[in-house]
Amino acid sequence: MSDLRTVRAAAVQISPVLFSRDGTTEKVLQSIAQAAKEGVQIIVFPETFIPYYPYFSFVQPPVLMGKEHMRLYEEAVTIPGPVTDAVSRAARSYGMVVVLGVNERDRGSLYNTQLIFDADGTLLLKRRKITPTYHERMIWGQGDGSGLKTIDTAAGKVGALACWEHYNPLARFALMAQHEQIHCAQFPGSLVGQIFTDQIEVTIRHHALESGCFVINSTGWLSPEQVEQITSDEKLQKVLSGGCNTAIIGPEGNHLAPPITSGEGMVIADLDFSLITKRKRMMDSVGHYSRPDLLQLQMNSTARSLLKEGFSDVPSELSLPSMMPSPEFPLPLES
Repeated sequence: MSDLRTVRAAAVQISPVLFSRDGTTEKVLQSIAQAAKEGVQIIVFPETFIPYYPYFSFVQPPVLMGKEHMRLYEEAVTIPGPVTDAVSRAARSYGMVVVLGVNERDRGSLYNTQLIFDADGTLLLKRRKITPTYHERMIWGQGDGSGLKTIDTAAGKVGALACWEHYNPLARFALMAQHEQIHCAQFPGSLVGQIFTDQIEVTIRHHALESGCFVINSTGWLSPEQVEQITSDEKLQKVLSGGCNTAIIGPEGNHLAPPITSGEGMVIADLDFSLITKRKRMMDSVGHYSRPDLLQLQMNSTARSLLKEGFSDVPSELSLPSMMPSPEFPLPLES
C-alpha cells in the first residue's frame, strides 16, 4: 500500500449503557454515524465495550460476583449475531473500518474479543485476548495465536491488542514483524486512577516508536452515577475512576491530537503514511535494525481445537508403541 496517502482516524472515549447489550450497541452505531460526518475512515472503540467491561470483577470477591457474571453472560455478544450484523451494516454504509471490543459468548464461555470490520462490512478478524489479566481470569477464557496477525483493510495494514497484552513484548513483536501500519489498542478506562492513565501513555507511545506505526488507543469511561451502580462502597468507588487516555499517536511517538482523559468524546487525526517510512529510515526494528541471525520469534498461529477427527495415516505396523527397551524408556524390572 502506498506511503503517499492519508487516512482519517478516530479513537472513541465513551461510556456503555450498563447491563444492556442493545443500548450499548446503539451508542456504537451513533458514534460511527457521527464520525462519518467528520470524514473518518477508521474508528476504534474501547476494550469489551459491548455490553460493558466487567468492572464488577475488580471490586467484588469471586464468591459474591456470581449474579453479575451471569448477567454478563445474558448480555454478551454471539458471533455472528445481531450485534455483528448491525455493526457490519454501519461499516458498509459509511465505508469505514471499525475496530470493536466485545464480551463474546461461545456457549458456556466468555472471551475478551476484538473485532475488525472492513469498510465493506466484512468481519475480517475475530481475535481473543490471549491471557486475561488478574481479576479478568475469573471472567474470560484464553485466546490463541490465530488472532496475532495483521489484516489488510481499506485503511491500511491493521493489528490489535487489548490492554495488558501490550506488556507481552512477543505478542507486540508478532504484529510488528507482520509490518502493521495502524495498531489499534483498547483499554477499559475508569480503573485504578491516574497511574493507569500514565501507564497507558508510556505503553502506546513506546509501541508507536518501536513499531514505527500509528497507534489508535480507545478507553472507556464511567460517569459517577454508573460507578455507584457498580458498587455502593465509597472506598471501592475510588478505584473505578481515572485511568482514561484516549489518543492517537504517530510513528515518532507524538500525539497527533489532544488526548481525552475524562468524559466522553472522540479524538480525530489524519494519519500521514509517509511518516512510517520517515521513522523506519532511522530504525526499522523488523528490518535493517533486526538481527534474525541472533534473535527470532517462534509462534504457534494455529487456532486451538479440542477435537481432532479422522485417523492417522501412519502404517498399522508402526501405530503401536514399540516394546523394545531404550535407554530413555527402559522396560520395568520383573519382580
